[in-house]
Amino acid sequence: MGPRPKPVRGNHPNQVKNEDDGLRINEEITAPQVRLVGDNIPEQGIYSLAQAKKLADELELDLVEITAKADPPVCKILDYQKYLYQQKKKAKEMKSNSAKIVIKEIRFGPNTDEHDFQFKLKHAREFLSSGDKVKASVFFKGRSIVYAEQGEKLLLRFAVELEDVARAEQMPKLEGKRMIMMMAPIKKK
Repeated sequence: MGPRPKPVRGNHPNQVKNEDDGLRINEEITAPQVRLVGDNIPEQGIYSLAQAKKLADELELDLVEITAKADPPVCKILDYQKYLYQQKKKAKEMKSNSAKIVIKEIRFGPNTDEHDFQFKLKHAREFLSSGDKVKASVFFKGRSIVYAEQGEKLLLRFAVELEDVARAEQMPKLEGKRMIMMMAPIKKK
């Protein structure tokens, strides 16, 4: 089996363009000397570019410049397509493992009675214990905006009732006909 053809960027539908990954491979590498690292080479160290390419050809793999800013640039001999696949897989895995922040909204009126307040407080506790943020808001309809102070007291009482499981990220703030306050769960150690 002869040397395998080198990938030509942009000609293959699955090929990633150089601007996307920032890596140079094979013929794109221009430095006269490179530092070879990796498991599949006989000895790690500084090689001339021609020697490094020859080693890559013998192993039927690609010479990939990993760190271009080093002097000399650091290169690895590996299967470039497999490397791209693993990088995409790793990025996808990291994205799926990242915490997804969910914001649950609890709405009050300026004259919410005690039973409704306790009912909504119970739901907010459940949301916060499951790791979600809570956006508490008081909606003022029509002329009820004159009770803005009452709405602020209601939200502050809500924050005080939840201080064992949450912290206020944003204090009550009037935005148009709504007064909003954000609560975030306290991280347990």
